[in-house]
Amino acid sequence: MSRPKSARVTVRDIAAEAGVSIATVSRVLNGGAAVSPATRLTVRQAMERLGAAVPVPVARPAGARTGAVFVRCPYLLTDYFGTLVSAVAEALDRHGRRLILNAGDAAKEARVLAGLPERRDIDGALLVLPVEEAAELAELRSRDFPFVVVDPRTPLPRDIAGVSAAHFAGARSVAAHLAELGHRRIGLINGPADWLASSSRFGGHASALAEAGVLVAPELVVNVEPTAEEGYRAAGRLLDLADRPTALAAFNDKTAAGALRAAHERGLRIPGDLSVAGFDDLYLSRTSVPMLTTVRQPLAELGGLAVSLLLRLLDGHTVEALHVELATELIVRGSTGPVPQHR
Repeated sequence: MSRPKSARVTVRDIAAEAGVSIATVSRVLNGGAAVSPATRLTVRQAMERLGAAVPVPVARPAGARTGAVFVRCPYLLTDYFGTLVSAVAEALDRHGRRLILNAGDAAKEARVLAGLPERRDIDGALLVLPVEEAAELAELRSRDFPFVVVDPRTPLPRDIAGVSAAHFAGARSVAAHLAELGHRRIGLINGPADWLASSSRFGGHASALAEAGVLVAPELVVNVEPTAEEGYRAAGRLLDLADRPTALAAFNDKTAAGALRAAHERGLRIPGDLSVAGFDDLYLSRTSVPMLTTVRQPLAELGGLAVSLLLRLLDGHTVEALHVELATELIVRGSTGPVPQHR
C-alpha cells in the first residue's frame, strides 16, 4: 500500500519499495549514468507509488569530473593540518585540479556536507578529521558523491574511503622503546577520548606494555585537546603524583612541548629524570632542547594518497582498498633515555 502523498518519503523508503540499494536510488535522483534503464524505471515507479516527486536530474557541466575538489579542514592550518593541506594542494595542482578550501576553527560550525552534491562547481571532496558524525558521512555517501576522509575522527563504514597513519603501530613503537629503556611507569597524554586516533594509540601503548609485563595504570592516562597548554597541564598532573611516572608519551609534539615545560618548572632533567616522547615529527620536535623523540607521520604521502584515491573514484574506477593506513617511523632523539637509577 502506498503512503499518503503528504508523508515525507526518504531515500531509504524508495530503496525498500524498489528493492534496490540506497546508492542506486541516489544515482537515479542525481542523474548518474551507472544505472540501467530498467533499474531507473523501477526506481521511478516506486517513487510514484510512494507519492514522491520525481525530480529532474541536475546535469553536471560540460567536462564533468574535471571540476574543483572541496577540501574541508575545520581547524587552524598550523603545524599538522597546515602540512597536510599543503600536501593536498600540491597534489591537486599536479593533476590540474582546482581546490576550494573550507578551513579554520570557525568552519567547525558550518554544516556544508549536505549541499555538496548539488554544487555544480565541485566534483568531489577531501574531509580532514571531519567533525561530522558518521551518520552525516553515510548520508553523503548514499547520495553517490565521491569523497575521501583523511585521518577519520570516528570509525568509518566499509564503503567510505579513508586514509590515515598507522596510529596503533606508532604508539606501540614509542611504548616499546621506553620499555626497552627500563621504563615501566609511563604516563600517556592522549588525545580526545572520542577520537579514533586516541583509542588506536591507547591500544598500541597498552599492547607494548603488556608485552613487557605491565598493565596500564588508569591514573597515568589523561585525555586532552592536543595543544601545548593542555599538554603542560596534563603533564603537571602526572608529575605531581606521589609515585610520578618516569616517562611521558604525548599525543603530538605540541603536547610533548608542554610536558617539557612542566618538567622544567619542577626541576626535572630531560632525559636524566624524565623521558618525554611526542608524535608527528613536526618542526617543533627538532627545535626543543633536547630534541624530541617522536613518531614520524608521512603527512606529504598521506595528502598525496588521499588525492590519488579521490581521483580514482572520480574516474569511476573500482577501488578495493578503501581504508588505507600508512606506516609510521619512530625517530629516537635526545629526550628519551634509560630509567633513572634511583627509580
